[in-house]
Amino acid sequence: MPKYIFVTGGVVSSLGKGITSASIGKLLESRGLKVSLIKCDPYINVDPGTMNPYQHGEVYVTDDGAETDLDLGHYERFTNAVLTKDNNITTGKVYYSVISKERKGDYLGKTVQIIPHITDEIKDGIEKAAGNQKIDVVIVEIGGTVGDIEGLPFLEAIRQLRLEKGKDYAINIHVTLIPYIKSAGEIKTKPTQHSVGTLREIGIIPDIIVCRTERPISKEAKDKIALFCNVDSEAVIPAIDVENIYEVPVCFKKEGLDKLIIRLLNLKCKDNDLADWENTVLKRLKQPSSAVEIAVVGKYITLQDAYKSIYEALVHGGIANDTKLIIRKIDSEDIEKCGAKKCLEGVYGILVPGGFGSRGIEGKIKAIQYARENKIPYFGLCLGMQAAVIEFARNACGLRSANSTEFGRKIKYPVISLLEEQKHIDDKGATMRLGAYKCMIKKDTKAYKAYKKAVIYERHRHRYEFNNKYKDILEKHGMVFSGIHPKGSLVEIVELKGHPWFVACQFHPEFKSKPEKGHPLFKDFIKAALAK
Repeated sequence: MPKYIFVTGGVVSSLGKGITSASIGKLLESRGLKVSLIKCDPYINVDPGTMNPYQHGEVYVTDDGAETDLDLGHYERFTNAVLTKDNNITTGKVYYSVISKERKGDYLGKTVQIIPHITDEIKDGIEKAAGNQKIDVVIVEIGGTVGDIEGLPFLEAIRQLRLEKGKDYAINIHVTLIPYIKSAGEIKTKPTQHSVGTLREIGIIPDIIVCRTERPISKEAKDKIALFCNVDSEAVIPAIDVENIYEVPVCFKKEGLDKLIIRLLNLKCKDNDLADWENTVLKRLKQPSSAVEIAVVGKYITLQDAYKSIYEALVHGGIANDTKLIIRKIDSEDIEKCGAKKCLEGVYGILVPGGFGSRGIEGKIKAIQYARENKIPYFGLCLGMQAAVIEFARNACGLRSANSTEFGRKIKYPVISLLEEQKHIDDKGATMRLGAYKCMIKKDTKAYKAYKKAVIYERHRHRYEFNNKYKDILEKHGMVFSGIHPKGSLVEIVELKGHPWFVACQFHPEFKSKPEKGHPLFKDFIKAALAK
Protein backbone atom coordinates (compact mmCIF):
# COMPACT_ATOMS: atom_id res chain seq x y z
CA MET A 1 0.00 0.00 0.00
CA PRO A 2 1.48 3.39 -0.95
CA LYS A 3 2.06 6.07 1.65
CA TYR A 4 0.66 9.58 1.27
CA ILE A 5 1.94 13.13 1.66
CA PHE A 6 -0.79 15.77 1.58
CA VAL A 7 0.42 19.28 0.71
CA THR A 8 -1.77 22.27 1.56
CA GLY A 9 -1.15 26.03 1.44
CA GLY A 10 -2.18 29.02 3.48
CA VAL A 11 -2.15 32.82 3.78
CA VAL A 12 -1.81 33.61 0.06
CA SER A 13 -1.82 31.80 -3.28
CA SER A 14 1.27 31.28 -5.49
CA LEU A 15 3.42 30.18 -2.55
CA GLY A 16 4.98 27.40 -4.59
CA LYS A 17 3.09 24.32 -3.41
CA GLY A 18 3.72 22.78 -6.82
CA ILE A 19 7.49 23.35 -6.64
CA THR A 20 7.46 22.11 -3.04
CA SER A 21 5.62 18.92 -4.03
CA ALA A 22 7.88 18.35 -7.05
CA SER A 23 11.01 18.92 -4.94
CA ILE A 24 9.84 16.43 -2.33
CA GLY A 25 9.25 13.95 -5.15
CA LYS A 26 12.81 14.57 -6.39
CA LEU A 27 14.25 13.97 -2.93
CA LEU A 28 12.35 10.72 -2.43
CA GLU A 29 13.27 9.47 -5.91
CA SER A 30 16.93 10.15 -5.18
CA ARG A 31 16.55 7.67 -2.30
CA GLY A 32 15.27 4.96 -4.62
CA LEU A 33 11.55 5.36 -3.93
CA LYS A 34 8.93 5.39 -6.67
CA VAL A 35 6.60 8.39 -6.44
CA SER A 36 3.43 9.66 -8.04
CA LEU A 37 2.01 13.16 -7.73
CA ILE A 38 -1.57 14.42 -7.87
CA LYS A 39 -2.94 17.96 -8.16
CA CYS A 40 -6.42 18.59 -6.75
CA ASP A 41 -7.95 21.77 -8.18
CA PRO A 42 -11.07 23.22 -6.51
CA TYR A 43 -12.42 24.99 -9.62
CA ILE A 44 -15.65 23.69 -11.19
CA ASN A 45 -14.22 23.45 -14.71
CA VAL A 46 -13.75 19.78 -15.59
CA ASP A 47 -10.24 20.72 -16.76
CA PRO A 48 -8.39 23.97 -17.58
CA GLY A 49 -8.63 23.37 -21.34
CA THR A 50 -11.22 26.08 -21.99
CA MET A 51 -9.66 28.69 -19.71
CA ASN A 52 -7.88 31.79 -20.97
CA PRO A 53 -4.14 31.65 -20.11
CA TYR A 54 -4.56 34.92 -18.22
CA GLN A 55 -6.99 33.07 -15.92
CA HIS A 56 -4.98 29.95 -15.32
CA GLY A 57 -1.58 30.03 -16.98
CA GLU A 58 -0.54 27.36 -19.46
CA VAL A 59 -2.47 24.15 -19.97
CA TYR A 60 -0.14 21.19 -19.51
CA VAL A 61 -0.84 18.12 -21.68
CA THR A 62 -0.02 14.52 -20.72
CA ASP A 63 0.75 11.62 -23.06
CA ASP A 64 -2.80 10.30 -22.74
CA GLY A 65 -4.25 13.61 -23.90
CA ALA A 66 -5.39 15.14 -20.62
CA GLU A 67 -5.45 18.94 -20.37
CA THR A 68 -4.18 19.56 -16.87
CA ASP A 69 -2.86 22.07 -14.38
CA LEU A 70 0.61 23.52 -15.03
CA ASP A 71 1.87 22.03 -11.75
CA LEU A 72 1.90 18.62 -13.44
CA GLY A 73 4.64 20.11 -15.61
CA HIS A 74 6.72 20.76 -12.50
CA TYR A 75 6.06 17.20 -11.32
CA GLU A 76 7.26 15.68 -14.61
CA ARG A 77 10.28 17.99 -14.90
CA PHE A 78 11.55 17.23 -11.38
CA THR A 79 10.73 13.51 -11.24
CA ASN A 80 10.36 10.40 -13.40
CA ALA A 81 6.70 9.97 -12.48
CA VAL A 82 4.46 8.91 -15.39
CA LEU A 83 1.41 11.18 -15.14
CA THR A 84 -2.01 10.75 -16.76
CA LYS A 85 -5.49 12.23 -16.63
CA ASP A 86 -5.90 10.58 -13.22
CA ASN A 87 -3.20 12.81 -11.72
CA ASN A 88 -5.33 15.97 -11.95
CA ILE A 89 -8.59 15.94 -10.00
CA THR A 90 -10.95 18.92 -10.24
CA THR A 91 -14.22 19.77 -8.54
CA GLY A 92 -15.83 19.70 -11.98
CA LYS A 93 -14.53 16.20 -12.68
CA VAL A 94 -15.68 14.96 -9.25
CA TYR A 95 -19.20 16.37 -9.51
CA TYR A 96 -19.51 15.25 -13.14
CA SER A 97 -18.75 11.68 -12.06
CA VAL A 98 -21.07 11.73 -9.03
CA ILE A 99 -23.99 13.21 -10.98
CA SER A 100 -23.47 10.68 -13.79
CA LYS A 101 -23.60 7.86 -11.24
CA GLU A 102 -26.73 9.31 -9.67
CA ARG A 103 -28.46 9.48 -13.06
CA LYS A 104 -27.54 5.85 -13.75
CA GLY A 105 -29.07 4.80 -10.45
CA ASP A 106 -25.88 3.95 -8.55
CA TYR A 107 -27.22 5.76 -5.46
CA LEU A 108 -30.82 4.54 -5.63
CA GLY A 109 -32.66 5.26 -2.41
CA LYS A 110 -29.94 7.55 -1.08
CA THR A 111 -29.66 11.29 -0.73
CA VAL A 112 -26.46 12.32 -2.55
CA GLN A 113 -24.40 14.61 -0.30
CA ILE A 114 -20.98 16.24 0.01
CA ILE A 115 -20.17 13.73 2.73
CA PRO A 116 -19.84 10.87 1.97
CA HIS A 117 -20.43 10.87 -1.81
CA ILE A 118 -18.29 13.79 -2.98
CA THR A 119 -15.50 13.08 -0.50
CA ASP A 120 -15.57 9.36 -1.38
CA GLU A 121 -15.22 10.26 -5.06
CA ILE A 122 -12.19 12.43 -4.24
CA LYS A 123 -10.62 9.65 -2.16
CA ASP A 124 -11.27 7.11 -4.92
CA GLY A 125 -9.60 9.45 -7.42
CA ILE A 126 -6.54 9.90 -5.21
CA GLU A 127 -6.15 6.16 -4.70
CA LYS A 128 -6.76 5.44 -8.39
CA ALA A 129 -3.80 7.60 -9.39
CA ALA A 130 -1.42 5.21 -7.61
CA GLY A 131 -2.95 2.46 -9.76
CA ASN A 132 -0.96 -0.69 -10.34
CA GLN A 133 2.40 1.06 -10.71
CA LYS A 134 3.72 -0.17 -7.34
CA ILE A 135 4.08 3.38 -6.07
CA ASP A 136 5.87 3.88 -2.72
CA VAL A 137 4.70 7.44 -2.02
CA VAL A 138 1.85 9.50 -3.46
CA ILE A 139 2.22 13.28 -3.06
CA VAL A 140 -1.16 15.03 -3.17
CA GLU A 141 -1.22 18.81 -3.62
CA ILE A 142 -4.45 20.60 -2.74
CA GLY A 143 -4.85 23.74 -4.86
CA GLY A 144 -5.98 27.07 -3.50
CA THR A 145 -5.64 28.36 0.05
CA VAL A 146 -6.90 26.96 3.33
CA GLY A 147 -10.13 28.79 4.13
CA ASP A 148 -11.37 28.89 0.54
CA ILE A 149 -14.94 27.57 0.51
CA GLU A 150 -14.46 25.62 -2.73
CA GLY A 151 -11.51 23.67 -1.29
CA LEU A 152 -13.34 22.31 1.76
CA PRO A 153 -14.45 18.97 0.20
CA PHE A 154 -10.83 18.20 -0.75
CA LEU A 155 -9.57 19.06 2.72
CA GLU A 156 -12.27 16.89 4.29
CA ALA A 157 -11.33 14.04 1.94
CA ILE A 158 -7.65 14.13 2.92
CA ARG A 159 -8.64 14.41 6.59
CA GLN A 160 -10.59 11.19 6.20
CA LEU A 161 -7.79 9.51 4.24
CA ARG A 162 -5.23 10.38 6.92
CA LEU A 163 -7.54 8.84 9.53
CA GLU A 164 -8.16 5.74 7.42
CA LYS A 165 -4.52 5.15 6.48
CA GLY A 166 -3.07 5.61 9.92
CA LYS A 167 -0.15 7.49 11.42
CA ASP A 168 2.64 5.71 9.51
CA TYR A 169 0.86 5.90 6.15
CA ALA A 170 0.00 9.59 5.71
CA ILE A 171 1.39 12.97 6.74
CA ASN A 172 0.32 16.57 6.19
CA ILE A 173 2.70 19.28 4.99
CA HIS A 174 1.47 22.88 5.13
CA VAL A 175 3.16 25.56 3.01
CA THR A 176 2.73 29.02 4.43
CA LEU A 177 4.11 32.57 4.29
CA ILE A 178 6.49 34.29 6.70
CA PRO A 179 6.35 37.92 5.54
CA TYR A 180 9.12 40.44 6.16
CA ILE A 181 7.89 43.83 7.35
CA LYS A 182 10.48 46.27 6.06
CA SER A 183 9.45 49.21 8.27
CA ALA A 184 9.71 47.03 11.37
CA GLY A 185 12.81 45.24 10.14
CA GLU A 186 11.53 41.82 11.15
CA ILE A 187 9.71 38.75 9.93
CA LYS A 188 6.21 37.95 11.22
CA THR A 189 4.93 34.52 12.22
CA LYS A 190 1.33 35.48 12.94
CA PRO A 191 -0.01 34.74 9.40
CA THR A 192 1.39 31.22 9.70
CA GLN A 193 -0.20 30.77 13.11
CA HIS A 194 -3.60 31.84 11.75
CA SER A 195 -3.25 29.61 8.69
CA VAL A 196 -2.41 26.54 10.78
CA GLY A 197 -5.24 27.45 13.15
CA THR A 198 -7.71 27.45 10.25
CA LEU A 199 -6.38 24.07 9.14
CA ARG A 200 -6.76 22.61 12.63
CA GLU A 201 -10.36 23.85 12.84
CA ILE A 202 -11.28 21.43 10.05
CA GLY A 203 -9.45 18.55 11.68
CA ILE A 204 -6.07 18.61 9.88
CA ILE A 205 -2.96 18.95 12.01
CA PRO A 206 0.22 19.55 9.97
CA ASP A 207 3.24 17.37 10.65
CA ILE A 208 5.60 19.69 8.78
CA ILE A 209 5.38 23.42 8.07
CA VAL A 210 7.26 24.75 5.03
CA CYS A 211 7.77 28.50 5.46
CA ARG A 212 8.14 30.62 2.33
CA THR A 213 10.28 33.61 3.19
CA GLU A 214 12.62 36.11 1.59
CA ARG A 215 14.79 36.34 4.73
CA PRO A 216 16.42 33.65 6.88
CA ILE A 217 14.34 32.44 9.82
CA SER A 218 16.07 32.60 13.20
CA LYS A 219 16.04 29.71 15.67
CA GLU A 220 13.83 31.80 17.94
CA ALA A 221 11.28 32.30 15.15
CA LYS A 222 11.33 28.57 14.30
CA ASP A 223 10.80 27.70 17.96
CA LYS A 224 7.92 30.16 18.17
CA ILE A 225 6.22 28.68 15.08
CA ALA A 226 6.75 25.17 16.47
CA LEU A 227 5.23 26.11 19.84
CA PHE A 228 2.16 27.89 18.48
CA CYS A 229 1.56 25.40 15.66
CA ASN A 230 2.17 22.25 17.73
CA VAL A 231 5.02 20.76 15.68
CA ASP A 232 8.64 19.92 16.49
CA SER A 233 11.12 22.71 15.80
CA GLU A 234 12.90 20.51 13.23
CA ALA A 235 9.58 20.25 11.35
CA VAL A 236 9.62 23.99 10.63
CA ILE A 237 11.37 24.03 7.24
CA PRO A 238 12.49 27.40 5.80
CA ALA A 239 11.94 27.82 2.06
CA ILE A 240 13.94 30.95 1.32
CA ASP A 241 13.57 32.58 -2.10
CA VAL A 242 16.15 31.23 -4.55
CA GLU A 243 17.38 32.43 -7.91
CA ASN A 244 16.23 29.28 -9.70
CA ILE A 245 13.53 26.73 -8.87
CA TYR A 246 15.96 23.84 -9.42
CA GLU A 247 17.81 24.89 -6.25
CA VAL A 248 14.78 24.05 -4.09
CA PRO A 249 15.40 20.27 -3.72
CA VAL A 250 18.98 20.99 -2.59
CA CYS A 251 17.78 23.59 -0.07
CA PHE A 252 15.23 21.13 1.32
CA LYS A 253 17.93 18.46 1.52
CA LYS A 254 20.13 20.77 3.61
CA GLU A 255 17.19 21.42 5.95
CA GLY A 256 16.70 17.68 6.44
CA LEU A 257 13.22 17.55 4.95
CA ASP A 258 13.71 14.16 3.30
CA LYS A 259 15.04 12.58 6.51
CA LEU A 260 12.05 13.94 8.42
CA ILE A 261 9.57 12.54 5.87
CA ILE A 262 11.34 9.15 5.87
CA ARG A 263 11.09 8.97 9.64
CA LEU A 264 7.47 10.12 9.88
CA LEU A 265 6.31 7.65 7.23
CA ASN A 266 8.58 4.87 8.52
CA LEU A 267 9.98 4.32 5.02
CA LYS A 268 12.80 1.89 4.33
CA CYS A 269 15.16 3.31 1.70
CA LYS A 270 18.77 4.22 1.00
CA ASP A 271 20.34 7.56 1.78
CA ASN A 272 21.66 9.55 -1.17
CA ASP A 273 22.86 13.02 -2.05
CA LEU A 274 21.94 15.19 -5.02
CA ALA A 275 25.45 15.40 -6.47
CA ASP A 276 24.35 14.52 -10.00
CA TRP A 277 21.62 17.17 -9.89
CA GLU A 278 24.05 19.77 -8.55
CA ASN A 279 26.72 18.95 -11.15
CA THR A 280 24.54 18.56 -14.25
CA VAL A 281 21.95 21.24 -13.51
CA LEU A 282 22.86 23.78 -10.82
CA LYS A 283 26.53 24.19 -11.70
CA ARG A 284 25.72 25.02 -15.31
CA LEU A 285 22.92 27.36 -14.23
CA LYS A 286 25.19 29.26 -11.85
CA GLN A 287 28.48 29.14 -13.78
CA PRO A 288 27.69 28.93 -17.51
CA SER A 289 30.53 29.33 -20.00
CA SER A 290 28.50 31.55 -22.33
CA ALA A 291 25.23 33.46 -22.70
CA VAL A 292 22.73 34.02 -25.51
CA GLU A 293 19.61 36.15 -25.90
CA ILE A 294 16.46 34.54 -27.31
CA ALA A 295 13.21 36.32 -28.17
CA VAL A 296 9.89 34.71 -27.29
CA VAL A 297 7.19 36.40 -29.37
CA GLY A 298 3.76 35.64 -27.92
CA LYS A 299 0.37 37.10 -27.12
CA TYR A 300 0.23 36.23 -23.40
CA ILE A 301 3.66 37.62 -22.54
CA THR A 302 2.52 39.66 -19.52
CA LEU A 303 1.72 36.49 -17.59
CA GLN A 304 4.81 34.45 -16.66
CA ASP A 305 2.87 31.19 -16.28
CA ALA A 306 1.26 31.36 -19.74
CA TYR A 307 4.43 29.95 -21.35
CA LYS A 308 5.87 28.25 -18.26
CA SER A 309 7.00 25.00 -19.92
CA ILE A 310 8.53 26.90 -22.86
CA TYR A 311 10.65 29.12 -20.63
CA GLU A 312 11.78 26.09 -18.64
CA ALA A 313 12.58 24.10 -21.80
CA LEU A 314 14.69 27.02 -23.07
CA VAL A 315 16.58 26.99 -19.77
CA HIS A 316 17.08 23.22 -20.18
CA GLY A 317 18.45 23.82 -23.68
CA GLY A 318 20.83 26.34 -22.14
CA ILE A 319 21.94 23.84 -19.49
CA ALA A 320 22.69 21.27 -22.21
CA ASN A 321 24.87 23.87 -23.99
CA ASP A 322 26.44 25.21 -20.79
CA THR A 323 24.84 28.55 -21.62
CA LYS A 324 22.90 31.18 -19.73
CA LEU A 325 19.57 31.98 -21.38
CA ILE A 326 18.53 35.62 -21.58
CA ILE A 327 14.89 35.61 -22.63
CA ARG A 328 13.50 38.74 -24.27
CA LYS A 329 9.70 38.57 -23.94
CA ILE A 330 7.98 40.40 -26.79
CA ASP A 331 4.26 40.97 -27.23
CA SER A 332 3.41 40.20 -30.85
CA GLU A 333 1.06 43.20 -30.90
CA ASP A 334 4.07 45.44 -30.20
CA ILE A 335 5.66 44.14 -33.40
CA GLU A 336 2.49 45.06 -35.28
CA LYS A 337 2.82 48.61 -33.93
CA CYS A 338 6.60 49.17 -33.97
CA GLY A 339 7.92 46.72 -36.56
CA ALA A 340 10.00 43.57 -36.22
CA LYS A 341 13.43 45.16 -36.50
CA LYS A 342 12.91 47.54 -33.58
CA CYS A 343 11.63 44.76 -31.32
CA LEU A 344 13.97 41.95 -32.39
CA GLU A 345 17.28 43.59 -33.19
CA GLY A 346 20.13 42.03 -31.22
CA VAL A 347 18.58 38.64 -30.48
CA TYR A 348 20.22 35.43 -31.73
CA GLY A 349 17.17 33.20 -31.83
CA ILE A 350 13.43 33.72 -32.19
CA LEU A 351 10.74 31.42 -30.79
CA VAL A 352 7.02 31.77 -31.53
CA PRO A 353 4.82 29.68 -29.19
CA GLY A 354 1.27 28.36 -29.54
CA GLY A 355 -1.97 30.23 -28.96
CA PHE A 356 -5.52 30.67 -30.15
CA GLY A 357 -7.35 33.44 -32.00
CA SER A 358 -6.34 36.14 -34.46
CA ARG A 359 -5.13 38.75 -31.95
CA GLY A 360 -1.42 39.39 -32.48
CA ILE A 361 -1.07 36.86 -35.31
CA GLU A 362 0.27 39.40 -37.84
CA GLY A 363 2.99 40.39 -35.37
CA LYS A 364 4.03 36.74 -35.10
CA ILE A 365 4.15 36.47 -38.89
CA LYS A 366 6.33 39.59 -39.13
CA ALA A 367 8.69 38.14 -36.50
CA ILE A 368 9.00 34.95 -38.54
CA GLN A 369 9.68 36.89 -41.73
CA TYR A 370 12.41 38.81 -39.90
CA ALA A 371 13.98 35.52 -38.71
CA ARG A 372 13.79 33.96 -42.17
CA GLU A 373 15.18 36.92 -44.11
CA ASN A 374 17.94 37.70 -41.60
CA LYS A 375 19.02 34.06 -41.15
CA ILE A 376 18.26 34.12 -37.42
CA PRO A 377 17.57 30.68 -35.90
CA TYR A 378 13.82 30.23 -35.66
CA PHE A 379 11.77 27.75 -33.61
CA GLY A 380 7.99 27.57 -34.03
CA LEU A 381 5.67 25.64 -31.73
CA CYS A 382 2.08 24.71 -32.71
CA LEU A 383 0.65 28.07 -33.88
CA GLY A 384 4.29 29.06 -34.37
CA MET A 385 4.50 26.39 -37.07
CA GLN A 386 1.22 27.43 -38.65
CA ALA A 387 2.31 31.08 -38.71
CA ALA A 388 5.61 30.03 -40.33
CA VAL A 389 3.70 28.25 -43.10
CA ILE A 390 1.48 31.31 -43.64
CA GLU A 391 4.50 33.65 -43.77
CA PHE A 392 6.37 31.44 -46.23
CA ALA A 393 3.33 30.98 -48.45
CA ARG A 394 2.75 34.75 -48.57
CA ASN A 395 6.27 36.05 -48.94
CA ALA A 396 8.21 33.23 -50.60
CA CYS A 397 5.55 31.51 -52.72
CA GLY A 398 3.53 34.52 -53.87
CA LEU A 399 0.27 33.40 -52.18
CA ARG A 400 -0.30 36.87 -50.78
CA SER A 401 -3.63 36.19 -49.07
CA ALA A 402 -2.57 32.86 -47.54
CA ASN A 403 -3.97 32.37 -44.06
CA SER A 404 -5.58 29.93 -41.64
CA THR A 405 -9.30 29.23 -41.61
CA GLU A 406 -9.08 29.89 -37.86
CA PHE A 407 -8.76 33.60 -38.67
CA GLY A 408 -11.51 33.96 -41.29
CA ARG A 409 -14.16 32.05 -43.23
CA LYS A 410 -13.39 33.12 -46.78
CA ILE A 411 -9.66 32.48 -47.20
CA LYS A 412 -8.36 32.36 -50.77
CA TYR A 413 -5.34 30.21 -49.89
CA PRO A 414 -6.18 28.25 -46.70
CA VAL A 415 -2.71 26.81 -46.10
CA ILE A 416 -3.84 25.96 -42.55
CA SER A 417 -7.32 24.53 -42.13
CA LEU A 418 -9.61 22.65 -39.79
CA LEU A 419 -9.41 18.86 -39.90
CA GLU A 420 -12.45 17.23 -41.50
CA GLU A 421 -13.29 15.36 -38.29
CA GLN A 422 -13.22 18.66 -36.36
CA LYS A 423 -15.77 20.44 -38.54
CA HIS A 424 -18.83 18.94 -36.88
CA ILE A 425 -17.66 19.26 -33.27
CA ASP A 426 -19.58 21.74 -31.13
CA ASP A 427 -18.19 21.06 -27.64
CA LYS A 428 -14.98 22.94 -26.82
CA GLY A 429 -13.68 20.86 -23.90
CA ALA A 430 -11.24 18.01 -24.61
CA THR A 431 -12.16 17.85 -28.32
CA MET A 432 -8.88 18.97 -29.89
CA ARG A 433 -6.13 16.70 -31.15
CA LEU A 434 -4.62 15.93 -27.76
CA GLY A 435 -1.81 13.80 -26.36
CA ALA A 436 1.08 11.84 -27.83
CA TYR A 437 1.07 11.02 -31.55
CA LYS A 438 3.57 9.19 -33.73
CA CYS A 439 5.82 11.20 -36.03
CA MET A 440 8.05 9.79 -38.78
CA ILE A 441 11.19 11.88 -39.35
CA LYS A 442 13.00 12.08 -42.68
CA LYS A 443 16.73 11.49 -42.68
CA ASP A 444 19.16 14.27 -43.64
CA THR A 445 17.03 16.90 -41.93
CA LYS A 446 17.65 19.12 -38.92
CA ALA A 447 14.90 17.29 -37.04
CA TYR A 448 16.63 13.95 -37.61
CA LYS A 449 19.96 15.43 -36.59
CA ALA A 450 18.40 16.63 -33.33
CA TYR A 451 16.43 13.48 -32.43
CA LYS A 452 18.88 10.98 -33.96
CA LYS A 453 16.00 8.62 -34.71
CA ALA A 454 13.28 8.16 -37.30
CA VAL A 455 10.24 7.64 -35.04
CA ILE A 456 9.22 9.91 -32.18
CA TYR A 457 6.11 10.54 -30.08
CA GLU A 458 5.20 14.09 -29.11
CA ARG A 459 2.25 15.75 -27.37
CA HIS A 460 -0.33 17.82 -29.27
CA ARG A 461 -3.00 20.39 -28.45
CA HIS A 462 -4.62 21.97 -31.50
CA ARG A 463 -7.53 21.84 -33.96
CA TYR A 464 -5.99 23.17 -37.16
CA GLU A 465 -3.48 21.42 -39.42
CA PHE A 466 -1.34 22.10 -42.46
CA ASN A 467 -3.40 21.82 -45.65
CA ASN A 468 -1.68 19.19 -47.81
CA LYS A 469 -3.13 20.77 -50.97
CA TYR A 470 -0.35 23.35 -50.73
CA LYS A 471 2.48 20.93 -50.03
CA ASP A 472 3.89 20.86 -53.58
CA ILE A 473 4.13 24.61 -54.06
CA LEU A 474 5.77 25.16 -50.67
CA GLU A 475 8.24 22.32 -51.30
CA LYS A 476 9.06 23.84 -54.70
CA HIS A 477 10.10 27.09 -53.01
CA GLY A 478 12.28 25.46 -50.34
CA MET A 479 10.14 24.24 -47.47
CA VAL A 480 11.02 20.78 -46.18
CA PHE A 481 8.36 18.61 -44.55
CA SER A 482 10.65 16.66 -42.25
CA GLY A 483 8.12 15.14 -39.85
CA ILE A 484 4.89 13.38 -40.82
CA HIS A 485 2.17 11.65 -38.80
CA PRO A 486 1.43 8.49 -40.85
CA LYS A 487 -2.35 8.57 -40.41
CA GLY A 488 -3.60 11.07 -42.99
CA SER A 489 -0.03 12.21 -43.77
CA LEU A 490 -0.42 15.10 -41.33
CA VAL A 491 2.53 17.50 -41.32
CA GLU A 492 4.30 17.56 -37.95
CA ILE A 493 7.60 19.36 -38.64
CA VAL A 494 8.66 21.88 -41.30
CA GLU A 495 12.11 23.26 -42.08
CA LEU A 496 13.64 25.62 -44.64
CA LYS A 497 16.46 24.96 -47.06
CA GLY A 498 19.29 27.44 -47.10
CA HIS A 499 18.63 28.68 -43.57
CA PRO A 500 21.05 27.97 -40.69
CA TRP A 501 18.26 26.70 -38.41
CA PHE A 502 14.56 27.15 -39.16
CA VAL A 503 12.43 24.41 -37.59
CA ALA A 504 8.77 24.52 -36.64
CA CYS A 505 6.61 21.74 -35.23
CA GLN A 506 2.88 21.23 -34.81
CA PHE A 507 3.35 19.55 -31.42
CA HIS A 508 4.54 20.85 -28.05
CA PRO A 509 8.08 19.55 -27.38
CA GLU A 510 8.37 21.71 -24.27
CA PHE A 511 6.21 19.22 -22.37
CA LYS A 512 8.90 16.53 -22.58
CA SER A 513 11.92 18.55 -21.53
CA LYS A 514 13.73 18.04 -18.21
CA PRO A 515 16.55 20.07 -16.63
CA GLU A 516 19.05 17.20 -16.74
CA LYS A 517 17.77 16.02 -20.12
CA GLY A 518 16.85 18.94 -22.34
CA HIS A 519 14.56 18.28 -25.30
CA PRO A 520 16.53 17.60 -28.52
CA LEU A 521 14.92 20.44 -30.49
CA PHE A 522 15.47 23.00 -27.73
CA LYS A 523 19.09 21.85 -27.35
CA ASP A 524 19.73 22.25 -31.09
CA PHE A 525 17.90 25.59 -31.23
CA ILE A 526 20.12 27.05 -28.49
CA LYS A 527 23.20 25.54 -30.16
CA ALA A 528 22.23 27.27 -33.43
CA ALA A 529 21.67 30.57 -31.60
CA LEU A 530 25.14 30.29 -30.08
CA ALA A 531 26.61 29.65 -33.51
CA LYS A 532 24.82 32.74 -34.81
